[in-house]
Amino acid sequence: MEEQEKPENSFGLIAGWLCLDFTNTVSREDHTLNHERLHSYADLVAWSQQAQILNPAAAQELLWEAWQRPEATTRVVAQAIQLREVIYEIFSDIAAGRKALPASLAQLNGALAQALVHSRVVPQEEGFAWEWEEDTTALVRVLWPVAKSAADLLIDGELDRVGECANDACGWLFIDTSRNHSRRWCDMKDCGNRAKAQRHYTRKKKKDGMEARA
Repeated sequence: MEEQEKPENSFGLIAGWLCLDFTNTVSREDHTLNHERLHSYADLVAWSQQAQILNPAAAQELLWEAWQRPEATTRVVAQAIQLREVIYEIFSDIAAGRKALPASLAQLNGALAQALVHSRVVPQEEGFAWEWEEDTTALVRVLWPVAKSAADLLIDGELDRVGECANDACGWLFIDTSRNHSRRWCDMKDCGNRAKAQRHYTRKKKKDGMEARA
């Protein structure tokens, strides 16, 4: 059986919205994929569990199912990456002030149509809520909430708050909750500190060069 080897909190869930956190399972440098995090179905399950899509019991049941169907898991991972890149294209365009491409929206709508077949409205103590089928044989079930999350953000989210990290080697997306929409980095402790260190290095190098010419 394919076990989860990822440590707890191994994925950086900093986006503030589920589908954007999913796009951040890879880094992008000049729109080229780098530092891929979804190498296997176990990686996909590990992300889903950390994102609270799956509880531990459901995660283990899916891993057991995946172990018995290796060819199917390969297809689901490829489908996950395709969905991730479509969502990235849509919200990267929105973050840059561009319109989402019709082709990208069509692909998202295709994934959404497949997902919503497995959703239902259920009563709660106060009101009603969406719920997903508890089908532990459906390896693709981890993608259903991701597709719906993207649709919810497009329809009900504050799209003017969607941002993309200013680090050209990153490309992570996030919801900018700062008061004046001034967030530039995915995380100040990561890309923010790198940019700060680079500015310090550049200023020091310039100062040293001026002193050498004096």
